[in-house]
Amino acid sequence: MKKNLLIGDQMVTVVGLGEREKTAKEEEDEKEERGGRRHCLGSLCGVADRKERREGREWLLGFQSKGERRSASGCGISSFSNRVAQAPSFMSMAAKKALASFPKVLLDEVEKWGGRKQTGVSLRYMTKFGSQPTSRNLVFSAQFLHKELPIRIARRTLELQSLPFGLSQKPAVLKVRDWYLESFHDIRSFPEVKDTNDELGFTNMIKMIKVRHNNVVPMMALGVQQLKNDIYPKARKLDEIHQFLDRFYMSRIGIRMLIGQHVALHDHNPQPDCVGCIHTKVSPMDVARNASEDARAICLREYGSAPDVNIYGDQCFTFPYVPTHLHQMVFELVKNSLRAVQERFMDSDDIAPPVRIIVADGLEDVTIKISDEGGGIPRSGLPKIFTYLYSTARNPLDENLDLASADRVTMAGYGCGLPISRLYARYFGGDLQIISMEGYGTDAYLHLSRLGDSEEPLP
Repeated sequence: MKKNLLIGDQMVTVVGLGEREKTAKEEEDEKEERGGRRHCLGSLCGVADRKERREGREWLLGFQSKGERRSASGCGISSFSNRVAQAPSFMSMAAKKALASFPKVLLDEVEKWGGRKQTGVSLRYMTKFGSQPTSRNLVFSAQFLHKELPIRIARRTLELQSLPFGLSQKPAVLKVRDWYLESFHDIRSFPEVKDTNDELGFTNMIKMIKVRHNNVVPMMALGVQQLKNDIYPKARKLDEIHQFLDRFYMSRIGIRMLIGQHVALHDHNPQPDCVGCIHTKVSPMDVARNASEDARAICLREYGSAPDVNIYGDQCFTFPYVPTHLHQMVFELVKNSLRAVQERFMDSDDIAPPVRIIVADGLEDVTIKISDEGGGIPRSGLPKIFTYLYSTARNPLDENLDLASADRVTMAGYGCGLPISRLYARYFGGDLQIISMEGYGTDAYLHLSRLGDSEEPLP
């Protein structure tokens, strides 16, 4: 038997012996809460449709600022209803429902880990620890990465969610965010590493994460180019963007170094003098020669010819370093010099002068100088060469904004080669300096610390 009673300003239905049914508002709140819990559980277990969840996640991350995330923490899942109501019209209802559950749980976890302190390591420590890749040491290494990688990934994810000038909403940046969130979720979902079997499973997982992030640099370059097309030249000084990208790329170098070193320690037949991906006897002459050949091959493909590269130094000199890092830096610098010389002498009857590389062995630094006669850089352009919105070459992304092809290797134009090369140098305590003489050419000085005791610069 039911009876309606007016209590205060609420109409309550009484059933049986004083048993009260819930008000309409209470029923609605409880239904929403149950639905939120059900969606949340389904998302975490992979029951929710992946495509819809991804669409919802991408929209939320583009919409939600850091302040909004903080205000949402500690609130019920129903607190996202306003955001869902304001979601773009292109989102399906199922995507909006997924948006109201899964991102809340994931983003709260990201914010928690993003507030934790990072732990830096030095080249010397990585070399010493990796010199004995026993099963016990590999388990220790995996346990360290299981706690350290989520912190670093979470910090970058939080920044990706609140970038200025609308950069967070660019499709390419949304794609990068998705990669970072997926990687964070993969690591946090992996159980605690306790033995060798756990360590092997963890190693395979972080190896897949490293592959997932292979195209982060060209994808972010595409996002920056999209931003540049929208606001440039309205805003010529984008210091916040440059500072963020410096932090973001430096962190990426560190994450890939830690993963790459751990994975490489599983090589049962390592090359002589190699400790993981660190070579204790790197020949800068050999690396410079290989990097120059690679750069000349691209120059030949782009222009049909390429200037010569002459290398000077002690062929017997070696020092401990990461060969892939050194190759990346020298390759980028030589590529820039080749392009400058080739374009200056393309229509000239004179023979293009060679690019010169000099390797010097100092007590503190190994210095590699790359010199060219490509006409130099105007003095007004020198302050811009280490920014991410500047390039003297035509940007290849202007003609092709297809996200799937953003990893195409080009001679120049992305506007991130020099600043990222400087970050590689600084990662282990070195630096990169550019001195130019307009009307003649440019000298690039790559300083590499040979002491190996500098810890990672943690952004």
